[in-house]
Amino acid sequence: MVEKPAIPKSNLALVGIYKIKETSILFSCIKKIIEQGEKTNEEFTLTDALECMIQQGAKFQYFKVQNWFDCGRKETLLESNATMLKKFGGTIFGQEKFENTIIIPPVSIGEGCDIKNSVIGPNVSIGEHTVLNYTIVKESIIGSFSKLYDVVLDESLIGSDTGIKGETRSLNIGDDTDIDLG
Repeated sequence: MVEKPAIPKSNLALVGIYKIKETSILFSCIKKIIEQGEKTNEEFTLTDALECMIQQGAKFQYFKVQNWFDCGRKETLLESNATMLKKFGGTIFGQEKFENTIIIPPVSIGEGCDIKNSVIGPNVSIGEHTVLNYTIVKESIIGSFSKLYDVVLDESLIGSDTGIKGETRSLNIGDDTDIDLG
């Protein structure tokens, strides 16, 4: 196994889903790698620990996946969110309390949200205790405890505890941010 090779040796990839039975071997390998300062690309990697396990006789089985999304990129994170919402449907807490609001499925809305005078969806996930007023959101993910007023968002990632007011944008904003676009 090789972590992010410059020239891949095959079309196979580790996609980050593991079921490890020999946890004692895994922890022993992690400890060894850290103690010996063995880094790949200047960081300690799980891939190196898995390779160490193989060298110690652990057996691995693989399985093919239908879809793989590199969620380290905004576009694929939003695409994977939309795929999951379409496949499993969304959960909406408190929909009956959303005043003058249109919901276009699939969407997922966390508990304790205060949504008024807005259009939500499709393919939107909203974290818990988020406030939206006079807001239109589609194809986006909004973190918990955020406050959005008088804004139109499309293909946006909004972190938790974030405040946005005014105008139309496609945004990628981290946690604990306040922005006034007006």
